[in-house]
Amino acid sequence: MRHNNLARELSLILLMTENRGYTVRQLCDRLGISRRSLYYYIDFLRDYGFVVEKHGACYSLDKTSPFFTKLIKKAHFTEDEAIVMRRLLDGADSASMHVEHLRRKLDNLYDLGILENVTVREREAQNVSTLYEAIKQKKAVILRNYSSPHSDSVSNRVVEPYLFLDNNNEVRCYEYKSAMNKTFKISRIEEVMMLSDDWTHEAAHHSVYTDIFMFSGEATMPVELRLNRLARNLLLEEYPRAGRYVTPDGPSHWVLRLDVCSYLGVSRFVLGLFESVEVLGDDRFREFVRAKIACMKL
Repeated sequence: MRHNNLARELSLILLMTENRGYTVRQLCDRLGISRRSLYYYIDFLRDYGFVVEKHGACYSLDKTSPFFTKLIKKAHFTEDEAIVMRRLLDGADSASMHVEHLRRKLDNLYDLGILENVTVREREAQNVSTLYEAIKQKKAVILRNYSSPHSDSVSNRVVEPYLFLDNNNEVRCYEYKSAMNKTFKISRIEEVMMLSDDWTHEAAHHSVYTDIFMFSGEATMPVELRLNRLARNLLLEEYPRAGRYVTPDGPSHWVLRLDVCSYLGVSRFVLGLFESVEVLGDDRFREFVRAKIACMKL
């Protein structure tokens, strides 16, 4: 009997880690069990450290669950290794049955959100691979012809890359010229050239935070806003992560208290809904908004 239960538990894990979700009825039909038994198995998985997700009526297992993390470390490719594998397969003989089998196997083993974003173009995949090697070996690199919208320029940047961000779409680096840590978008790099020079500023490689408006930085600043129903609803629709920072303030208003890495993202939200948002603090953010309003061309 226990063997049958174990077989069902393993089958349930496989079903719930596919790149789709199944309803309770579909899971019961596939496993040949009752709804009560299914809920028992799901509770068992939760107790064992699996993160069970529910999207609408469908259930799945979060692939970042502790059990999977331990398993991946012992017997699986890292995401960066999978990127290299995918790049090599994309450049191999597309008519080969073995190549196609390996591609399907990668698709089944990984969510592939990272891989699909990174391998849109061969250039980006190669750049990610080079950056990964540079981080692993603690080497400096040249970001050739990096296109920066902030400085409205295209230039070479000599940096020490040390951290991938935003599903490997960005990389955090220490830039020699400015003596600052900066975030560079992979899509804006023409080519990454790894140098033979070892890191010399590792002590300056600081952790980075990403706020709900997708701005990153090493320091954060407090912001406090009072929202009406429209502003609150739009905030939660556009930035779902904001929910944990919103608290009720009367029957039709809410207060948003959070830390941001840049005033740019939150100020865009405030200025776009200026009739629905009241800035409560802090004083630096008030001055930032006032300056933005003063610069507006009317």
